[in-house]
Formats: sequence, C-alpha cells, structure tokens
Amino acid sequence: MFKKTSTLCMILLLGASLAACGGNNKANNAAAPAGNATTPTTEAKTETGYAPKELKVQFVPSQNAETLEAKTKPLEKLLGDQLNIPVHVTVSPDYNTIVEALSSKQVDVGFLPPNAYVLAHDLRQSADLLLQAQRFGVKDETGEPTEEKVDFYKAMIIVKKDSDIKSIKDLKGKKIGWQDVTSSAGYVFPAAEMKKAGIDPDTDVQGITIKGHDAAIMALLNGQVDAVAIFQDARNTVKKDVPDVFEQTRAIHFTTPIPNDTISVRSDMSQEWREKISQAFIAITEDPEGAQIVKDIYTHVGYEVGDDSNFTPVREYAEAVGQKIK
Repeated sequence: MFKKTSTLCMILLLGASLAACGGNNKANNAAAPAGNATTPTTEAKTETGYAPKELKVQFVPSQNAETLEAKTKPLEKLLGDQLNIPVHVTVSPDYNTIVEALSSKQVDVGFLPPNAYVLAHDLRQSADLLLQAQRFGVKDETGEPTEEKVDFYKAMIIVKKDSDIKSIKDLKGKKIGWQDVTSSAGYVFPAAEMKKAGIDPDTDVQGITIKGHDAAIMALLNGQVDAVAIFQDARNTVKKDVPDVFEQTRAIHFTTPIPNDTISVRSDMSQEWREKISQAFIAITEDPEGAQIVKDIYTHVGYEVGDDSNFTPVREYAEAVGQKIK
C-alpha cells in the first residue's frame, strides 16, 4: 500500500541528501540521467556564466518511455543545427532526477512540469525558467482538442463508467492511482483539491504510484485501481489501443487550471546562451517538421517566454499538500 506521508518524508530527506551527494531515484540504462555521473557537463566558463560546448537536455515522458527513445534523435539534430553544437537528449525516470541533474550540472536544460520547476527554482536554486509551453486547449465534455493555444491545462480524476464513485468525496476508502508526488496533474493539484473537499489524500484513500499517465489509465481499465489522477485528457494517449476508452470511463473532477510545463535551464547558464536556447526551441516549433517532433515527444505545440509569477498557484498548492518549496 502506498503511503503518501512516508513518501513525502522520504522526498524531503532526499532533498537534503541530494544537495550533498547528487542522487535521487533509481535509473536504468534506458532511462538514465544525461551524462556520466562522475563527469560534469562539458562547458566553457565565461565572465557572465556558463556557455556549453555540448548541450544536454532531459525530460520525463508522459507516456511509455520506450516508444519515445527513438524520437529524441531528430530533436537532437534540430537543436544541434540551431545552436551549432552537439546536443544530447535523454529520458529520465522521474522529475526529481532531472532536478538533481540540474543541481549537479549534469544537465543543461530540463523539461520540468510546474511543481518540479518550483522545487528546482525555489528550494534548490538550481534552475531558472526559460520558456513556458503552449498546448491546444481541451474540451471538458469530449476530451477533444480545441484550436486555441493555451499556457495552462487541468488535471482530472477519472473512474470506470459503471463505478459508484460520483465525486471526489466518494473516493474515501478507494484505491487511487497517482503519479510521482511532484507531478502537478498526477498528484499535487488533485490531492490539494481532495483536501479542500475533506478527503485526506494521505489517509482516506489507498494511493498507488503508477509511472505514466497512459499506464494509469490502463490500470484503471484493468481494475487495479478505482480511480486515477491524470492530465486532461490523457485518455487520448491510449485511444489507439483502446478505441472505446472514453466510453469505458468518465471524469468525476477537473482541477483549477495548472500552468503549462517549462523549459528550464541550469541557474548558472549565461544570458547569451539562454537567449540562444530560447530562440532555438521557438524556431523548431515554427517549422512543421520540428513542431511535429516536439508534439510527439511532449505534446507541446509552441513556446513563449516564461514568467515566474505564473507559478504562484503552484506554490500555494504544493504547500497545501505539505511539500517544502522554500
């Protein structure tokens, strides 16, 4: 049984130890932090910050990592062509690993969701906001995308169509599938809103960690859990394999809007290279080929210059579930 309180304590303890030793979660050969753990990122120090001679980029996929490994190569080439330096894009097993990799300077650029960005920026002071992603909006009723690019999304809690769970208050005593506790859509925002409704996500439900929103949906369909917290509308990620997924499930709750994911850079990156990297990502999404690659990897359809004040609600929700960010 997943015990959220224990997990949060472990993360807080890890946060302290990571600052000293640079480790976090388990990784394997297919999903390891970028760069060798004993070799710092190749870089040239300047008076105004670090200028990478090769750029190391890392992200956590919202779906099966194995299906995305091959898609990172085209992104490496596109970024390399824009920046005129070698680029290495790798997949991380979780966001805490990216935060630590940025802190230990093993990674230069991280795709960080809102809560992981706040953790890296506020608590670890190891990353700065560069860009905020844009996605197409999603219709609550159908899960279909709109034609409007937006800088926010929602989390949702879904159950099977024939479930007796009608609202989040009915989750008491049920099994719910969470993502990592730093996942904004997969834990923080749904858990905070459960607390507002009088349901303690630590003690009133049996939480089970599931890696990947697509895997969470499959766990729900297979009867392993009674409900899952996912980003809106992650059901589209399994529609190819389960065409009637929308008919088999229904949403019982949508959260308040969540700021879209960030592209964050290590905090000592030079201003010159911050601008180069920003321009490179924006240029890639303005090209049809590049836009499709980025969309396939991370469902982003564009980027805009980030504003840290957009993440104030994220800080408030993190505190609501007991996460230390300062």
